[in-house]
Amino acid sequence: MIGTVYKSTGSWYTVKTEEGSFYNCRIKGKFRIKGIKSTNPVAVGDIVHFDVEKIGDETLGVISSIEERKNYIIRKSVNLSKQTHIIATNLDQVFLMVTLNNPPTHTAFIDRFLVTADAYHIPAIILFNKIDTYTEEELLEVKYLAALYRKVGYTCIGISAKTSKNVEQVKTLMEGKTSMFSGHSGVGKSTLVNSIEPGLSIKTKEISKQHLQGQHTTTFAEMFDLSFNSRIIDTPGIKGFGIVDMEKEEIGSYFPEIFALKGECKFNNCLHIDEPHCAIKKALETDDIAWSRYKSYVQMVSGEDENYRVDIHSEKK
Repeated sequence: MIGTVYKSTGSWYTVKTEEGSFYNCRIKGKFRIKGIKSTNPVAVGDIVHFDVEKIGDETLGVISSIEERKNYIIRKSVNLSKQTHIIATNLDQVFLMVTLNNPPTHTAFIDRFLVTADAYHIPAIILFNKIDTYTEEELLEVKYLAALYRKVGYTCIGISAKTSKNVEQVKTLMEGKTSMFSGHSGVGKSTLVNSIEPGLSIKTKEISKQHLQGQHTTTFAEMFDLSFNSRIIDTPGIKGFGIVDMEKEEIGSYFPEIFALKGECKFNNCLHIDEPHCAIKKALETDDIAWSRYKSYVQMVSGEDENYRVDIHSEKK
């Protein structure tokens, strides 16, 4: 039988068949995917082949193979930096939910997330949530950040999951697609899911609480079918986001503004840090590239993974 993984709890997987039936499945023996050293060999969004067996009164599935993935989003496990975790696979797009405060989302986190999505060919959209709660000064900060990311090519939408402001705009972007919602714990993912599809929220909150207990290094996602021909993958809050398996020479290619200018550097292998006649550093001086983005880039190239939760604005505040 063939189905799509809708839920993972580490050892058991909920798989939905093309006919719409759900089966509880486990993996047959040791399961390794070529080229990926991951804490979870099967992830939400995977299309799997499985056999059904009767154990007592229960019908259970045994996963035997995974179809090739269109894409996936991967991160370093926060406490086990050598291990990686696949959050979800076969995505059409990812929505990164950002809040200015309560909790703060720093640009270093945003940039790492966007670079990873770009590297694995997943279009990313930034949702600035809780805009109903901000002061005038804070709204100006949100507008500044949105302008910064729009300038480099990202779609940014200011929303309020609580009051449903601009939620219809998000729904329109989701139609006919599989979308993932991600961000720090507390940014309002469950509230947004409820606003998009009333009736899912209690289920989502219960599942999130159940999954988050004692889970420090892994992130379990769950997929839901929505009433308007869409699927959503909801993820528990992510604290940090370490990039995975990238050569430092390729990181600049996932910053659209650096990629656009790197051909103007004197040296083909310019890393845009200490080299002379660098088009990127020149663009910094004229404010054509944002300092926060450049700071994130330098952190990634120099491998400062322990700093991916650092607020790059902290010295200014």
